[in-house]
Amino acid sequence: MISPSRRKRVTIKDVAQAAGVSTQTVSRVMNKFSYVSEETRQRVETVVEQLGYHPSTLARSLIQQRSYTLGVVTFGLKYIGPSRTLNGVADKADELGYMLLMKELDNFDTNRIDEVIDSLLARQVDGIIWVAPEIGDNHSWVEERMDKISVPVLFLAMRPREGISSVATDNYQGAVLAIQHLLECGRKKIGHIAGPLTWWEADERKRGWRETLSAAGFNPLEEHCTEGNWSSASGEQAFIQLLESYPDMDAVFVANDQMALGGLREAIRRGIRVPEQLAVIGFDNIPESAYFYPSLTTIYQDLQLLGEQAVQSIVEMIQARQENKSVIAQSRFIQPTLVIRESSNFAG
Repeated sequence: MISPSRRKRVTIKDVAQAAGVSTQTVSRVMNKFSYVSEETRQRVETVVEQLGYHPSTLARSLIQQRSYTLGVVTFGLKYIGPSRTLNGVADKADELGYMLLMKELDNFDTNRIDEVIDSLLARQVDGIIWVAPEIGDNHSWVEERMDKISVPVLFLAMRPREGISSVATDNYQGAVLAIQHLLECGRKKIGHIAGPLTWWEADERKRGWRETLSAAGFNPLEEHCTEGNWSSASGEQAFIQLLESYPDMDAVFVANDQMALGGLREAIRRGIRVPEQLAVIGFDNIPESAYFYPSLTTIYQDLQLLGEQAVQSIVEMIQARQENKSVIAQSRFIQPTLVIRESSNFAG
């Protein structure tokens, strides 16, 4: 009798034979690729469970000549957005059997771009996810350098570019949702506290504020907008400046929840009743926003999903290249949603 410890290891070929499919199809199911029929997926997963199949990372790396490692480039981890996105990246990578090799660019330094990319390529990563957001001209290298990178690259939080794959929250549409909600609440004088406008995401949110008001027949002026740096302290100062330049505003759209917190604090300190006198809406839906006083109406961007979609997309790009299939670059947007709470919802 053969002891359990000496039993023959179940291989991917065993699974493929039992399920009546190719080893390539088994690999696609194990990596959760979307282009496998549901009937085939269920059949393979049933066989995997019955046989107790556990993929060998080392074996598949040798056979497929892949490292099953993704390079991740980020900076600005002190900000909530990149940190939450990385949670999604890590979770999805673990689910699909990939390891992560992370490189951080300090202080948005663009002088180390070549160094960082070359370092990742030297470690044989299968693909690169560029989590670092677009700020100023820090992505100006993209078009020139991309053809020289030997693995697929996917960008997050970047303006769409032809021939470049990217995934991002639709920041413009989020701002549209915010302003439309305030207009539906009867607000007519809507100010804006923007994030740092060198950031593409902040600029998109301001553009949504401006164009939605213009389309509704209003005339948003530059003095109706002030700028913060994403922090609560900067939101408080920006709110004070906005009250000086736009004293009769009856609503304010704030580009993130942290700055909205600073604005709410100053409004309460001044005796401004929210939402009766002033409606306030933020952006992000951080967990704490439900516990602000009053609770904050906000735009929810699913940064966990953003990270997960980034990994799913880059893995599909890697798989297509492995199979000598052409990869069509796509710019995908994840749609945000409106979360209505007390800071805008006045029933009086």
